[in-house]
Amino acid sequence: MEVLIASPLFRPELAQRIADTDDRVKVTYLPELLPRARWNGDGDGEGGVALDDPRWEEPLQRAEAVFGIPGGGAEGLVDIVRRAPALRWVQARNAGAGQQLGDALRLAPGELENVVVTTSSGVHAGPLAEFALFGLLAFAKDLPKLLADQREHHWPPGQQPVGELRDRTLLIVGLGEIGTETARLAQAFGMRVLAVKRDASGEAPHVDELHPADELPALVARADGIVITLPLTDATRGLLDADTLAAVKPGAVLVNVGRGAVVDEAALAERLQDGTFAGAALDVFAEEPLPPDSPLWELENVIVSPHNVALVDAEEARIVDLFCDNLRRRLAGEPLRNQLDPEVLY
Repeated sequence: MEVLIASPLFRPELAQRIADTDDRVKVTYLPELLPRARWNGDGDGEGGVALDDPRWEEPLQRAEAVFGIPGGGAEGLVDIVRRAPALRWVQARNAGAGQQLGDALRLAPGELENVVVTTSSGVHAGPLAEFALFGLLAFAKDLPKLLADQREHHWPPGQQPVGELRDRTLLIVGLGEIGTETARLAQAFGMRVLAVKRDASGEAPHVDELHPADELPALVARADGIVITLPLTDATRGLLDADTLAAVKPGAVLVNVGRGAVVDEAALAERLQDGTFAGAALDVFAEEPLPPDSPLWELENVIVSPHNVALVDAEEARIVDLFCDNLRRRLAGEPLRNQLDPEVLY
């Protein structure tokens, strides 16, 4: 199998790890043409040579599998599909590649019919679940007040009780790899876990109750914490709308590690200001970077993270290991992990 590495590697030796997967794997890695990775896990990079450069022509003609989407977006996916006639499989480096695939399907109908796209779903579950628990704990322990008192050198009189996660109810909206790991950690803290999933039949590990999405308004009224892990699709866009957010249990905490546009941000800001939500920890936003005039910047009960929670030192190596496992599966004629369904885009 001819494999072309189409996005930068911060650790170039990982190209050899891909080549060592099987004797039948031939890897083309041209770092002199690729963008320069600015940090570990930077799949887009800076600079690089466009795919219409003659030096790309022969490698693209041979490529059957591609690691990474050039530029990380739909245009790069469509471009490489058009220039690589033998291409049958693209391994995306992000977990939410369904958004790019959906855009690509609209840009070039029919051109992706023979190309399988797989994602890095699961690779980021640990770091994102940790952030989810961090957000819940931050507001249970009243971190904003602690920081404010520290800045002012203020030691409040008396001993004020703080909250805890034990015996509280957590609602996880989206029960994929991230949601399942969040549920596991939440149960370890003694939380009762509710979850919303597209297919709510059967059981789910570490979850006390599994519900379909149409029950979301009733569920948010029961939850002390809400963690969103959903990808962005036509079905999930605006799922937590103004009416749903108005039904939230007073004092709840929201954490979003999925996609920002799943939530009505204007309505969320209002609910944060009127006390419906005790706080929110947000790693994703409808528009990124978060616009300077967004009220979310100024609210003391909001933790703003610049969509970087999944970026840990081990990320790139874990994605490569997932790709290597899928390479072995492809060569053995076995189903690939994390193959995108073009109907639901995850």
